[in-house]
Amino acid sequence: MGLLQERFKEYREPQKYMELGIYPYFREIDSHQDTEVIMDGQKVLMFGSNSYMGLTYDKRIVDAAVAAVKKYGTGCAGSRFLNGTLDLHIQLEHELAEFVGKDEALVYSTGFTVNSGVVSQLTGRNDYILGDDRDHASIVDGRRLSISTFYHYKHNDMQDLEHLLQKCNPDSLKLIVTDGLFSMEGDLAKLPEIVELKKKYNASIMVDEAHGLGVFGRNGRGTCDHFGVTDDVDLIMGTFSKSLASIGGFIAADSDTINYLRHTSRTYIFSASNTPAATAAAMEALHILKTEPERIEGLWKITNYALSQFKQAGFEIGETESPIIPLYVRDAIKTFEVTKKAFEKGIFINPVIPPACAPQDTLVRVALMATHTKEQVDRCVSALVDTFKELGIPLAN
Repeated sequence: MGLLQERFKEYREPQKYMELGIYPYFREIDSHQDTEVIMDGQKVLMFGSNSYMGLTYDKRIVDAAVAAVKKYGTGCAGSRFLNGTLDLHIQLEHELAEFVGKDEALVYSTGFTVNSGVVSQLTGRNDYILGDDRDHASIVDGRRLSISTFYHYKHNDMQDLEHLLQKCNPDSLKLIVTDGLFSMEGDLAKLPEIVELKKKYNASIMVDEAHGLGVFGRNGRGTCDHFGVTDDVDLIMGTFSKSLASIGGFIAADSDTINYLRHTSRTYIFSASNTPAATAAAMEALHILKTEPERIEGLWKITNYALSQFKQAGFEIGETESPIIPLYVRDAIKTFEVTKKAFEKGIFINPVIPPACAPQDTLVRVALMATHTKEQVDRCVSALVDTFKELGIPLAN
């Protein structure tokens, strides 16, 4: 056995939870994604999906993906930089740029490679990146790849952000990067205040709209649109794997910045292009977002109902103001136990433990789709009330 194998044979953290019978990951789904799925031969209510619009099995999107495969094949056999650019990619980029209110956009193969390839490329050795300490892992990896100085500010703490901006060389580029909607806790970035600090300290802003797209703003344009700060935000990032029912991501900005990234962003240049099916699916989902505002209205009706029901039941749900509802457990083992017992009661939810949160903030994450019903929410709340009580996790009432 070599040194590599010797090192990793000691990694037994997952096995510890397997032996306890509460390992919660890589659970197989035997059906399409919907509010109800088939797992282990039984029907389970899906409250762990990021498909906020509930579009992943919409016939129009499926048909668009199938048509793209029939016309273009299953893949592009190369990167966008060389032989992998389709007219579909160009059309989607134009539509995305117009949708989020920027000059141009670039489509990447995944949302993760947008952040890792953009954040790492924008600033130089004498510049600064400032990030919220709850930013997504892809933003974290992007700044790790950068040669710039990095500062992280306390979550949504504008006083701390200003203190860090004051430490920066005033003549250097200062890039503030934040999620618009934070994916674990469901709260929003303080974008109006961040814009004020941008102007005061001559900084730039990049907002990750992975979870905000399709949820906030006009026709789901995101948190920048929701707060009316689109023109003051320099770069807007989004993914296709949530509301747009596909896989991939994009960055939108002014033409000069996009021109630079198009020719320098390594995860764009050296990754294979989005498949025709994924590109066509995302574009059709975007068309649905723009033409069916009732979907977002439905999402907010069920979200507000669920928020009221969880609060009334006594759950600690933090500062969420979105379809992402955290139920704080504050114990890693019990967080996994909640997940297991909820599943046994027919409810699929996701556990959140470090490094996705602080050790004292472990939680289970409930996520709503526009297609959930009040009856399904009631079943979820009832099952989780019983589960918390069985495990001795206190509720407020």
